[in-house]
Amino acid sequence: MSALPFDIAAASVPGREHARAGRNNQDALCIRASAHGLVAVVADGCGSQPCSELGAQLGVRRVAQAVLARLAEGERVDAPTFLPGLREDVLRLLTALRADLGRDVIGDFLFTLVGAVVTPALTLVFSAGDGVWALNGEVHPLGPFSGNAPPYLAYALAHGHDVPLATQALVPTEEVHALLVGTDGVADLERLASTRMPEREELVGPLSRLWTEDRYFANPDALRRRLALLNRESVRADFAAQQVVRTPGLLPDDTTLVVLRRRMGRA
Repeated sequence: MSALPFDIAAASVPGREHARAGRNNQDALCIRASAHGLVAVVADGCGSQPCSELGAQLGVRRVAQAVLARLAEGERVDAPTFLPGLREDVLRLLTALRADLGRDVIGDFLFTLVGAVVTPALTLVFSAGDGVWALNGEVHPLGPFSGNAPPYLAYALAHGHDVPLATQALVPTEEVHALLVGTDGVADLERLASTRMPEREELVGPLSRLWTEDRYFANPDALRRRLALLNRESVRADFAAQQVVRTPGLLPDDTTLVVLRRRMGRA
């Protein structure tokens, strides 16, 4: 495993609109580490496609696998071939799926990607489509795109569009203290900072709580429980009106994120 001096917290919860429609969580995340570095990737499957959750799951795993393979071969994250090579690995996966299933399934496997690769020397943040990333407290939303239609890597096969994996940040790892990658549901989470949590007086608070509070790194389920609490439907009895009042959860969309935080006292 990687000896990099970072603690990790990660979670994914379905959005309230997906739950209402009886759909599964169409986000996915994957975290992998080796002696050469660490990779964390999140993906958001296109909600209108029947296999998008499977595409997102396969996509993050293929990217993570390809990253570690390239690092093991000595390729640097700042090499001009690094991100184009990852993109080709994903497209080869989709091409193989189309061949194995005997039909054009590319339109069913549309997903966005936001990821980070951390090596002893350099840290790379990359993306294709919408989402959110944050570095050392600075939050960067990706999108929204016109018509709520982000560019998907699979468009290269389905429509001939050249959608690249884009570099969002490339910095020395020694300068990384907190790093977050997330799907577009995290943008909704950021906007809820001054909103009261369901059935509580406590405010949701800023995204910075996710990398400044120790509990999310001490308990591997703490972050998921926090997101689930935010999305819990509140039910109360209004005796004066003689009715039950239901207040929906706060996160409309599937929300997935990975947070890295430098360990105290580690360079």
